[in-house]
Amino acid sequence: MSDYQSPDDLKSIAAFVALAPVEASAFLAFNHAVEREDGLIPPKYRELISLAVALTTQCAYCLDVHTAQAVKAGVTREEIAEAALIAAAVRAGSTLGHALLTQRLFERHRGEEPG
Repeated sequence: MSDYQSPDDLKSIAAFVALAPVEASAFLAFNHAVEREDGLIPPKYRELISLAVALTTQCAYCLDVHTAQAVKAGVTREEIAEAALIAAAVRAGSTLGHALLTQRLFERHRGEEPG
C-alpha cells in the first residue's frame, strides 16, 4: 500500500469514532446489521458482494477486511476472480451508460432535439 493508506490506520478507528460519536454509532449499527449472519443472503455471498463493491470503489481497507472475512466464509480464489470480473464488467457498463447520458446532455446544452 502507499504511504497514504496503511493497515495501521485501522488501529485509529476508536479515536476517530470518538470525534463524532452519534454519527459513528449510527454508521457502526448499520454496518453490523448488513454484516449479520442470519440474513437471507448467506455470509459467503455478502462477502463476495462486499468485495465487488470494494473493487469498484477502490477501497484498500475494505478489500483487506472483506478478503479476510471472505476467506473465513469459505470463498475461493476463483470466486473472488469471477466477482472481480463481474464488478469490472458492471463498472464498464456504467461508463457506457454515463457516456449515453453525456450525449443527451450535450444535445441539451447545444439546444438540439434528442436524437
